[in-house]
Amino acid sequence: MNIELNEEFWTERYKNHETGWNIGYASTPLVKYFDTLEDRSIKILIPGAGNAYEAEYLFSKGFKNVTVVDISILPLQNLSERFPEFPKDQLIHQNFFDHYDQYDLIVEQTFFCAIDPELRQAYANKMLDLLKDNGKIIGVWFDFEADPEKSGPPFTGTAEEYETYFNSFKSVKFQRCYNSVPPRSGRELFGIIKK
Repeated sequence: MNIELNEEFWTERYKNHETGWNIGYASTPLVKYFDTLEDRSIKILIPGAGNAYEAEYLFSKGFKNVTVVDISILPLQNLSERFPEFPKDQLIHQNFFDHYDQYDLIVEQTFFCAIDPELRQAYANKMLDLLKDNGKIIGVWFDFEADPEKSGPPFTGTAEEYETYFNSFKSVKFQRCYNSVPPRSGRELFGIIKK
């Protein structure tokens, strides 16, 4: 890696509107999954959430126990301005790897692909620590050939590679997304990983 993916890097991306991952609404595959959830009391984490449209969607559907963590303060401020009803104490300005709590569900949406690939096993280990027993990670992972002219982010991979990081989990399932947003069609996997 020849760039440091730190708070300053991500804050500059937001300031300069270099946010190609931002689709402006909650991702379709995640919304379809959220709509199957019946227990509105579950404790949910969205790490590296960016503008957190998924948090806004969940909260508006009655999921009041949603925590958003991001290394940059700007996307947290964006969510707060766009959706003032979202509780300020559930917007955490922090490095994901420094976060401690326990969750029933962790939502993955363009976070895994944004971290240095050398941290992928650390990500999986941290997820294991953050999940309650029988808790799940659900979300979308990029699955396409990397452009050799670009070093990322985003950093991509394959289901076979991703599965190797989650050996300590009870079950790991990745499948091709059938309902990705058009720019990501054929380039995303939906994953359900259970502790």
